[in-house]
Amino acid sequence: MAEPPLLESRGLIELRGLRVLGRHGVSDEERSAAQPFELDIDVVTDMTRAAATDDLADTVDYQGLAQDACQVVADRSFRLLEALAGAVAETFLEHDRVEQVTVCVRKLRPPVPVDLASAGVRLTRTRG
Repeated sequence: MAEPPLLESRGLIELRGLRVLGRHGVSDEERSAAQPFELDIDVVTDMTRAAATDDLADTVDYQGLAQDACQVVADRSFRLLEALAGAVAETFLEHDRVEQVTVCVRKLRPPVPVDLASAGVRLTRTRG
């Protein structure tokens, strides 16, 4: 007797509170010294096979995703948070199983003359 077909199961891999030092900002001063950034990232992927097999090879490894995000933030420099978030999203979409990604980037010490805990952006990119 044949096995029943697997039902399609979209799911969300969540990365929350990823903190990385980077050199991003409009001013030369902001880019001259590393400052803290925090990322929240949601990855939409088909979890059908992983849910059935319990095998890491059948999903997107969140450890690798976190390392990819850290590398973009730490090794590259952008003037705008929008460009940084876009670069992280594009890096994630290089993974075959990633269908959609939402990246939220927060600068934890924004250079503004008011008491502001963070400033950030959120963007979503879809494979296509």
